[in-house]
Amino acid sequence: MQTKTKWSPGPGAKVLGVALTNDDGWVVSAAGPAFGICPDCGRRTRNRHGWSNRSLQDLPVQGKTVTVKLRLSRWRCAHQKCERQTFTDRLPTIASPYARRTRRVSEIVGLLGHSAGGRPGERLMRRLGMPVSDDTILRQLKRDAARAHRDATIRVVGIDDWSWRRSWRYGTMIVDLERRSVVDILEDRSVASVARWLERHPSVEIVSRDRCGLYAQAAREGAPQARQVADRFHLMQNLRVAIEEQMSLAGRVTGRALLPDKSIGSAQIDLIQDDPHVDATHRRRVRHRQSRQAVFDTVHALNEEGLSYSEIARRTGYGRRSIAKWLTFETPPDRQKAALKPTSPLYFEAFLAACWKDGNRCGRHLFHDIKQRGYTGSFSNLERLLASWRRSERSVEGSASSAPIISHQRGRGVVPIRDPETGHVISPVVAAALCMKPRSMLTITQARKDDALKQGAPEFALMRSLGMRFRGIFRSGDPGKLNSWIDDAVNSGLVAIARFARVLHRDLDAVCNAIELPWSNGQAEGQINRLKTIKRAMYGRAGPELLRARMLPLEQNRHHTK
Repeated sequence: MQTKTKWSPGPGAKVLGVALTNDDGWVVSAAGPAFGICPDCGRRTRNRHGWSNRSLQDLPVQGKTVTVKLRLSRWRCAHQKCERQTFTDRLPTIASPYARRTRRVSEIVGLLGHSAGGRPGERLMRRLGMPVSDDTILRQLKRDAARAHRDATIRVVGIDDWSWRRSWRYGTMIVDLERRSVVDILEDRSVASVARWLERHPSVEIVSRDRCGLYAQAAREGAPQARQVADRFHLMQNLRVAIEEQMSLAGRVTGRALLPDKSIGSAQIDLIQDDPHVDATHRRRVRHRQSRQAVFDTVHALNEEGLSYSEIARRTGYGRRSIAKWLTFETPPDRQKAALKPTSPLYFEAFLAACWKDGNRCGRHLFHDIKQRGYTGSFSNLERLLASWRRSERSVEGSASSAPIISHQRGRGVVPIRDPETGHVISPVVAAALCMKPRSMLTITQARKDDALKQGAPEFALMRSLGMRFRGIFRSGDPGKLNSWIDDAVNSGLVAIARFARVLHRDLDAVCNAIELPWSNGQAEGQINRLKTIKRAMYGRAGPELLRARMLPLEQNRHHTK
C-alpha cells in the first residue's frame, strides 16, 4: 500500500502502522484525535488524563481478516465550572460504544442475518474474511429489531393468522397494505392481543381480514372507527366450497355402520351391491370378503382332491404357508387389527354408541364426555366417526322410505354426470370450479363438461348462474346488488348455497366494503408464505422474537454489536 490513509477505519482515526501477523491477518494500529471536545461544555482540551485501547473487526483485505487496534485518549475538561471532569473519545462514525466491529462491518452482519439467518450467515461471513458466530448474528438482529423506531402512520392494515403448528397453535401477522411490509408479528391468535395492538395504533382506518370472526370482533373492540374489509379471495373460495358441497351430496349418504362386517349375511351382500346409497369403500370391502371366501373354498376343494400344499400354492398363486394356515380353519380367518388406543374415538365406541342411541348426538358434548374418560385424540377425528354414523342412518332411512326426494336432497338419486369425451364421472371439485369460471374463459373441453352438467343436473345451472352473478357484483363494484343475490340464494332450495348466503348476510358491511374498496388480504397471504419459508429454513426452531426480527423490514444505519 502506498499510503496508510487507505487503511483508516473512518474519519478521526490516524493510522500509525500496518502489519501482517503470523495467523495470516492484517493488524492496523491507529490512534484517535490529538485533542478532545467536552460533551457537556463543548470546549476543546489537550489535557490528557489517560489511554484506552479498543480492538475492532474491520472489512477484509484480499480475503484476509483486518483488526484495527485503536488507541483512544481519556481527556480532562479544562473548564473549572464544568460538572464533567473526564471524558473519552467516542468516534461514533467508526464504531458504537462497546462494539467489537466497525459500523460498516455491523451493517453487513445485520444484512446477512436478516436475509440468510444465523448459520448460513456465519458460513458466508467466514468465507468473506469476517468471521462472526451465528449467535452473534442473531443477537444483533434481534437487538436491532427491538431498537428500531417506526413512527410512520399506519392507515390500512391486513390481518391474517399463521400456524406455529398446524391445527394446534396459531399466531397473527399484521401487514401495512399501503407500504406492503410487515408491521408486527403476534405470538397468538386471540381477540385480546389483536385488539390491544389496534388500540395502540389509533390511526388505523381500514382493516382487511379473512372470514374469521375472531379478527372481526378484535377490530370492533380495538378500532371501532375503522372500516372492515372481507377478503375477496376467501369469499370466492367459500362460495366454491359451498357449490362443491352441494354437488357432492349424492356421494355423502353412506358411512361406517355400527354393526361389524361379520353380521352381514350372504343375502344382505347382494342388497349392498345393488343399493345405490352404499359408498364405494363399503362395496369394495364386501367384494373383498367375497373374493377371500371364494379363494378359501377353492383351496379346500383342491385339498380334498388330494393335491399337495405346493401344487395348491402354484395353482392359486398364494404362498405355501398361507395355504397350510387356511387349511386349518373351517372359515376364512379374520384379519388381525391393531389394538385401539385412547387417541382413537373407536376406543370409546361402546360409550359413544350408547349416547348416540339415547339421543345425545352433539359432537362437542360427546367430545367433552370422552375427554373426561381419557380421550387424547382431536375433535375432527371424532367428527369423522360421527359423520359416518349420520350418513349411515340417512342411507337406511332413504332405502326404507319410498317418498319422493325433497328439494334439498335432489342430488342423492341422480345418476352421476360423465365427461362426454372420456366417460369419467365429473367430480364435484371440477363442477365447482366450472361454476366460478366465465364462459369466455372456458376451454373447449371445459365447455363440453359445462354443457353436460347443465343437461344432467338442473341445480348446476342454478348454481352457475348464482356464481356468475356473485362474481359480477365484485367486478362491477356496486354493493347494491348484493342483497337481492342473498335473497335469491336463500330461496334457491340448495342447502349449502343458502347456508353460505345466510353467513354472508351476518358480515354484510365487510362484504360491501370489499366490493367498494380496492384493498384485499393478498399481501398478507404473500407475507405468510415468506414467513413459512423462513420458519422452515430454521427448522422450526425460531421463536417469536427472531421471527419478528427477520420479517420486519430492515433499516440501515442502526446496527450495534457487542
